[in-house]
Amino acid sequence: MTESRGRGTVLVQPRMGFGSLRAMQDGLSQVASLGLPAVGTLTLDSYTRVGDYTTPLERLAAGEELNGYPLVSHPAEATRALLDGLHGPAFPVQVRHGTALPLRVFQRLVEVGLDATEGGPVSYCLPYSRLPLARAVEAWAESCRFLAGETEHGHVESFGGCLLGQLCPPSLLVATAVLEGCFFQQHGLRHMSLSFAQGVLAEQDRGALRALRTLAAEHLSGVDQHVVLYTYMGLFPKTPDGATALIRDSARLARDAGCERMIVKTVSEAWQIPTVAENLAALRIAADASNGTPAAPTVLEDAFYDEVLEEARLLVDTVLGLDPDVGTALTKAFERGILDIPFGLHPDNAGATTSVIDDRGALAWGSRGNLPLPGTSKGAGVEDFSSDRLHAMLNHVADRYDQAAALAET
Repeated sequence: MTESRGRGTVLVQPRMGFGSLRAMQDGLSQVASLGLPAVGTLTLDSYTRVGDYTTPLERLAAGEELNGYPLVSHPAEATRALLDGLHGPAFPVQVRHGTALPLRVFQRLVEVGLDATEGGPVSYCLPYSRLPLARAVEAWAESCRFLAGETEHGHVESFGGCLLGQLCPPSLLVATAVLEGCFFQQHGLRHMSLSFAQGVLAEQDRGALRALRTLAAEHLSGVDQHVVLYTYMGLFPKTPDGATALIRDSARLARDAGCERMIVKTVSEAWQIPTVAENLAALRIAADASNGTPAAPTVLEDAFYDEVLEEARLLVDTVLGLDPDVGTALTKAFERGILDIPFGLHPDNAGATTSVIDDRGALAWGSRGNLPLPGTSKGAGVEDFSSDRLHAMLNHVADRYDQAAALAET
């Protein structure tokens, strides 16, 4: 292989959001004061994600907590005051929101002086809503055009490298991230990031991240872009030592793959909404673990690079060949099962694919459904998945880290 790994500082970023102005400002201030290369986050609440902008303020007035910051509900001038003295070139702030209909969120983030957010027409529709995909595509197209027209450096991070957060073969994650990048580019955005979620095997993840860069260079050469790694987005270890080890491994993965930024989860992820202190501790763990010289590629990693790149390229090329409009192509791809998320329950997802953890310890296709991929299925169709088998796969990573932590104590 001739391409080299990226080298440089990994920016660390929490998934942090609080309902009250004071709590949100305090959280951002403490992240900004860490003394680490970091990005601040306004993670929005679940009411805002579904377009309810009234209930958040009612709950806050009643003294209740929210699971995020109600950006649209709080007055714009209040959020501008919250950000004053914090947000700037040395401390970027990104809005993370989770909505399939993002225009109101985009309008408010621009109004308060921000220009960075995340999501995508597929990645924020199929996992999180029951809206028709065609409706989400239309809404995201309008929102991207707005952001491109209203800001000089409007930036969207595709959530396509995560999707359901677990059990998704990396070729589909890579393909979805690149396709959403093509969608953003078609609607005027020239600044973006492409995400990838840590999976079940480090060598596979490193190969997949290299494949992501290769395809991004082929399809998105005209835009400013970087790669973001998410600490494992599935069920998290239940022990502090197991969770800490997983966070450290995700940071080493980000370093080894040359990722410019990483979204960090916390040690308490399995049992509560993390506090500011827990977020700060996790950022320190990740920043420390990401230091050092990147590991050299292995033969196994090279094999995964070739495998993921072949599959992802086939998916991207097939989808883009369906229609010159990327949004229409994405809609047609899901209608025909050319894109199909394993175990995805959205009505517009065909649901004919499955994934397995194979004898290499990697995520692989079980049933391929109508995906335009070479090879044969591994004999694991939807009808073959008992609840026990699926439960074991969902808990695979958490159990592995918790068991390793328990052995280390003996």
